[in-house]
Amino acid sequence: MTGAAGFIGRALCRALVEHGHRVVGVTRTRVESVPGVELRAIGDIGPQTDWGSALAGVDIVVHLAASAHRPIGPAAALAEAQAAAALVRAARGAGAARFLLVSSIRAMGEATRPGMRFHADDPPASCDGYGRAKLAIEDAVAAAARASRLDLVILRPPLVYGPGVKGNFRALIRLAASRLPLPFAALEHRRSLIFLDDLIKLLAVACTHPRASGRVLLVRDAVDFSIPELLRVLGYGLGRPVRLFSVPPGLFATLGLVPAWAPAIRRLTLPLLVDDGETRRVLDWRPAIATEVGLVATARAFVLSS
Repeated sequence: MTGAAGFIGRALCRALVEHGHRVVGVTRTRVESVPGVELRAIGDIGPQTDWGSALAGVDIVVHLAASAHRPIGPAAALAEAQAAAALVRAARGAGAARFLLVSSIRAMGEATRPGMRFHADDPPASCDGYGRAKLAIEDAVAAAARASRLDLVILRPPLVYGPGVKGNFRALIRLAASRLPLPFAALEHRRSLIFLDDLIKLLAVACTHPRASGRVLLVRDAVDFSIPELLRVLGYGLGRPVRLFSVPPGLFATLGLVPAWAPAIRRLTLPLLVDDGETRRVLDWRPAIATEVGLVATARAFVLSS
């Protein structure tokens, strides 16, 4: 597993060990140990990385290591795609049978049209740099897997949250904890999320399930939340009410014209909904944790870590 030291990687390592798997975790630098996991620091991952020792005896490769929720330029995106394709070829050469790529729903686009959802068989139409980079990695991995005849599974999760979360979601928690009045009361569009524990259970299933073979899998919580609903539940978990007020919709449209603010404004104001019905049907998987429970647990963990 690449990215074994990350937010998703550590949790997945622990879960796979509990399921009786032997897990080899690959990290860029030496990190705190994970019980039952062989951690190997190999430095930066690139097209020329020597995977020999890490892949010896491995049946399944889970590729998590990649940029997360940050801008990525064309050169870096190309390098990540080439590195992922090289890993596919090395995995097949080492005798691995399956390659599980954890991508992002952003490979399909930044937003869905009102009343619509992304489906697994929709053609990707990403228009932002991060989403295009994720799609480029998918395309490179898929081409290498076809050429190598390696079984490929791609998972495109939406925003992942849970205790210890970083990045955009941690910024949202900080916003809820700020005690500042927030101008989001009138935002009605909903966005799909996935709680870490439920994502981990799906990944563990996708590693070995025969019907996952060759599929692109989507995933989400049982319920989609609007930004005001999300902030109110986070506020409950933080132990403080979140004060929301409304502003004219045109204000957000105006702010969205400022390049530095545009990505955040789009995430706050546009819908992004996922249909994971095929994943649930094919893999007999369902999210087990109510969104409210997961959000409260995430917020309370933030308080304890602050």
